[in-house]
This record gives sequence, structure tokens and C-alpha cells, in this order.
Amino acid sequence: MARKSDTKKTDIPTDVILPGDSIETLRSLPDECIDVIFADPPYNLQLAGDLKRPNNTKVDAVDDDWDKFASFAVYDKFTHDWLKEAKRVLKPSGTIWVIGSYHNIFRVGAILQDLGYWILNDIIWRKTNPMPNFRGKRFTNAHETMIWASRDENAKGVTFNYEAMKALNDDLQMRSDWTLPLCTGGERLKGDDGQKLHPTQKPESLLHRVILSSTNPGDVILDPFFGTGTTGAVAKQLGRHYVGIERDETYIEGAKKRIAKIKKIDPEGLATTQSKRALPRVPFGNVVERGMIKPGSVLTDARGKLSAKVRADGTLAASDATGSIHKIGAHVQGAEACNGWTFWHISQKGKRVPIDLFRQQIRAELNS
Repeated sequence: MARKSDTKKTDIPTDVILPGDSIETLRSLPDECIDVIFADPPYNLQLAGDLKRPNNTKVDAVDDDWDKFASFAVYDKFTHDWLKEAKRVLKPSGTIWVIGSYHNIFRVGAILQDLGYWILNDIIWRKTNPMPNFRGKRFTNAHETMIWASRDENAKGVTFNYEAMKALNDDLQMRSDWTLPLCTGGERLKGDDGQKLHPTQKPESLLHRVILSSTNPGDVILDPFFGTGTTGAVAKQLGRHYVGIERDETYIEGAKKRIAKIKKIDPEGLATTQSKRALPRVPFGNVVERGMIKPGSVLTDARGKLSAKVRADGTLAASDATGSIHKIGAHVQGAEACNGWTFWHISQKGKRVPIDLFRQQIRAELNS
């Protein structure tokens, strides 16, 4: 459900990358100024040495200083501190996404709950092309986990674009397991040496799904571990605003160049399928009073076997009952309930068409 805008408005610079430490920079932001946070924090992989393939060649694993912590206690304090500030800058209706691996995501989840966040979903990102397990001593790590949480248990107006996600998934309800490839090919940013600019660059397809599901055009998305700017690139393309925090100058430069090349989608292209509850309510009586269907017209089911007559007040009359399009639709079928808009049809130019077409026409006029 798309939320209404929060009453509290706080102006902050948007579509910017703020250089510096994530926690210190978060502390400089005002309260309740962010709609959604996407965070890809250090995973604390605890690699003790080089990872080698069976042929003794080195695996390009994450061994950067930013992923190294002296102990679990140090990592937990780091996680607590940035999540505490993240909660403060979120609007009351805001949500947070945090992605991680088995090394850290369970610790992150516990700290989220300790801080009063309310977990809405955990999403399994199943990689179609995971890195093999070269040592052959464990299962291949083929997924990562994202936690999606609201600011607290009683958060109101949280955005979830259910119908848009269903449409994205071929009209099937979107599940919590997402099968998407790792970032490869032309999307992967490279340094001057031809190597990966960032070891854990996330695919744009993953952020497309995150942003489309939980934000609306014009929303502000904060990424406190911006890296090479996947969040900013997808936010710009989808008509959202971003605020990135990043301390590595090389990543910042790469992100700026990347985002500068992104072209925004036009407003019509940004429109998404609305929740049926968000659409204007149109009584069948409106269709009748506007003359779109005349009193006395006969409605039938799709096969033309069952029928009822339209009355001037927008009710239907069957041979032995009268009532709304829904009540009479259920009655003639001997059913407990019926969606009269899709059940009833009217003949036009020799073809039976559902009366819902007239409701859609009225809704289009109301939204124009």
C-alpha cells in the first residue's frame, strides 16, 4: 500500500554523495528526513588468509580493510551505532533494507530487533551464478539475505507496492525468494587496472526490485555504504532521490561517473500498477446515471446463460430477487459471493463485454 506523505518535512540536500564515515555522517543528518534506507554494510567475512582454487590460483575475495573488525563485539557495536542513527533519520512511515551473508546477517537481525525495528520480511537473493566453493568442504554459498523492516511495530503508512510487484512477476504474487544474477559484464565497474572497482557491487536488478516495491517517485533513499553507487543509479533512473555516504574516494569518483550517465525514465514510464484499494471507488449506480448502461438493459454472464435487468437506481432484478450487482451475481450462481464487475457482461456490437470496462473509464477520468 502506498503511503501518504508524512506531515513533517525536513529539507536535506539530495542526489548527493556525502564523503566521510557512515556513522559520523549519519549523525549530521536531521531527524525523520529519509523515506527508505538501503544498506549494504561490511559483512565481517573473517578471512584469515588467501582463498585458493584447487590449481593454487588466488580467488579475488573481499579482503579490504573496511571489512575487517577486531572481534564480534567490535562489529556488533559498529552495527548498533549505525542502525541507531538510521532509525533516527527515518520518517515514521519509513523502512530499512539491510543485506548480508551468513557471516553477519543474523547479528544484524538481532540488533535491529533490540533497537525496536519491526521486521516485515527476510528476502533470499538466490544467485544464478554464485562463486563456486573451491575448497569443496562446504555447500556453495549461493544466496544472500535481505531484511526489510519498519521503524517500529506500530508504523503507519508503510509503502508496499503490492500490485506493481505482482505485475513485475507475471501477475503472480511476488515471493520472498528472488532469483537474480550477480553483477557481471558491462554493469561491473572496473578500475584503471582492469580489475573490479568494488568487490561486492550489487546488481541493478536487485535494487530495481527493492526500490520499486517500497518507494514512490520523489522519495528520498539513503545508502550509508554507497560504494560504487548502485542505489543512486537505480534511484535516479526510477525518479527517486538518493543520499549516499561513502568514505573511499575511488568509489566516490566511480559512482559519480556512473550516475552521471544514467537517464531518467519519463513520468509515464514510471507509473506502476496501483493497489485496487488505492483506486477511486465507483458504484455501479454511477455507470447507470451517466447513461453508460441504460435502465432496462439486460446483463448476462460471460456465456449468456444467466441474466438480470438493470434498474434505474443501479440495482439488478433477477426473476426472484433484487439487489446489487454483487448480490445478484452471487444469487444467480448459487454462490456465497461474487465480483459483479467482472461477472456481469453487456452486449455491444454483437459481443459480450464486462461491465468493468465502464468502471475503468470513469476511474481514468477521475485520475486525469
